[in-house]
Amino acid sequence: MRTAEALRMALEALRVNRLRSTLTMLGVIIGVLAVVILVAIGTGAKNAVEKEIAGLGSNIILVVPGQVGLGAAPTQSRLDLTDVAYVRRVVGDPSKVTVAVNSGESVRVGRNEVFATLTGTDENMQNIFDRPLRRGRYMTATDVDTRRRVTVLGSEVAGKLFGDVDPIGRQATIAGVRFRVIGVYESVGSTFGVARDQEVHVPVTTAQRLIGLPRINGIAVGASGPDEIESLQHKVVAALDARYPDEKFSAVTQTQLLGTIGTVLSMLTGVLAAIAGISLLVGGVGVSNIMLVSVRERTKEIGLRKALGARQRDVLWQFLIEAVLLTTIGGLIGILLGVGGALLIQALSPVPAAITWWSIALAFGVSVGVGVFFGVAPARRAGRLDPVVALRSE
Repeated sequence: MRTAEALRMALEALRVNRLRSTLTMLGVIIGVLAVVILVAIGTGAKNAVEKEIAGLGSNIILVVPGQVGLGAAPTQSRLDLTDVAYVRRVVGDPSKVTVAVNSGESVRVGRNEVFATLTGTDENMQNIFDRPLRRGRYMTATDVDTRRRVTVLGSEVAGKLFGDVDPIGRQATIAGVRFRVIGVYESVGSTFGVARDQEVHVPVTTAQRLIGLPRINGIAVGASGPDEIESLQHKVVAALDARYPDEKFSAVTQTQLLGTIGTVLSMLTGVLAAIAGISLLVGGVGVSNIMLVSVRERTKEIGLRKALGARQRDVLWQFLIEAVLLTTIGGLIGILLGVGGALLIQALSPVPAAITWWSIALAFGVSVGVGVFFGVAPARRAGRLDPVVALRSE
């Protein structure tokens, strides 16, 4: 039997039993749809995290106390400003090293009040992190050395406190202490779920006095280029380990952050795709069951065709094409619905979604494979029927 003839007969068989064919394809459609949407969400989340990390700046090394890794317990910092000066000597360029002290504080202007992340840092923050100012200026070395009460506001904080009024030169109360606003950041969104537009930056020396904490949370080092990152990373960690033999320190780069988070998100995407793939397996069982029913219903037809000269492989090929056609059509419909669903989720919700060609190819390939795998048994059963027995069946 020619393939074109077998395909025509398969289409005719599906058309005659439209409702049954549609219900059979439903399991495949749902499975493919789920695979495409869940992989799109997982990939979108991974891309969003990579974009956030890249948005911090380039060639950055974050130095923190303790070990950094999945499941690692947080370590209380024993670093202080003398350690920052020490790291600057190790690096050799003081402008490439900055510091951070963090706390959550209330910021108030008149009756307007907002809870913000207070970040105590120094003038080198702008040299290392990519954070443009909308207006005003950033703090200077003199502001840090003299513990001036000046602040740079995140765009959301400035908007809630001052509205349309230009905040530069005006007063804002942070943790009960008055500060003069000298700058406002451009809006940059969130990083790792932290709303960066809700930050307020003040001199690190002022922040330590304000919150009564002499320690610092961490140190950031900016490498001159990608080739310098690894050597600088080892140099800083070795220097701190020598300074504090009983302590452990970690220097994490953007590449390491991307690698760790990317691995976790890739595993999560794979798990989601595997869970969705169960629907395809269930759909395949449904295809196999319906094809067995079809063989039983068409026993006389099979017997007549074999009596007229149809070979066993001709009958097997016909029923196998029917099964593959069911899952292929279901797969195509599922892909279209999955792509549309992913685009709809991205447009109507904050959940990121990114459609990848490999997820579409995988979903389509699996749907066709399901048709072949679960269609072989019914097709072989049809091909092995004895024509005499088939013609006598009721």
